[in-house]
Amino acid sequence: MFHRLNVPGGGGQKQMANIKSSAKRVLLTQKAAAKNKAAKSLMKTNIKKFDAAASDSSNREAAELAYRTAVKTIDRAATKGLIHKNKAARRKSALTHKLNAVSGE
Repeated sequence: MFHRLNVPGGGGQKQMANIKSSAKRVLLTQKAAAKNKAAKSLMKTNIKKFDAAASDSSNREAAELAYRTAVKTIDRAATKGLIHKNKAARRKSALTHKLNAVSGE
């Protein structure tokens, strides 16, 4: 016997086994996926905010503040396993190069 479950973003209803633990597991997986998606989105947003602050080379303090926030969210994403540690290191390196290019006059 099957029952239907609405899956957000899944394109409608999906069938799943009529086992209580299985239904619970699906709901927990959806909750975790939403949390992971939000964390990755925040990381990308903070990187874009840093890029915007770094492109305005007249204000180094704003760029440094955005840099610290971006690096913190990248580290958090790597710690939680959302991105690989080498990808985190590569992104932080790129941000550091951009920060060092900001003159701050």
